[in-house]
Amino acid sequence: MIHQNKRHVRAVQDLLDFLPSSAIKSVVVFTGEAEFRTEIPQGVFYLSGLVDYLRGQTGEVMSLNQLQFCVGRLETARFAISGQTDIEHIRDLKRRHGGAA
Repeated sequence: MIHQNKRHVRAVQDLLDFLPSSAIKSVVVFTGEAEFRTEIPQGVFYLSGLVDYLRGQTGEVMSLNQLQFCVGRLETARFAISGQTDIEHIRDLKRRHGGAA
């Protein structure tokens, strides 16, 4: 999951290449009974720690115009939201990682 998130962050950074890489934050949140079995890496939180993390993010990263431009670029580049894209994504994960995704 964390490696997949890193690939997603790289894809967003490539798409929004006009922003400094520090403008895009990687965050993975564990919920419910999930348990991390090793030392928790930077950017990984349990749900209970997410609010404190978000409150600590006080610096302005971009203007409202830049944010709207980013949203537009992301919406243009994303796959259509459908059950079929979910099936294809799961199939791709199984192909690349084997077994259950």
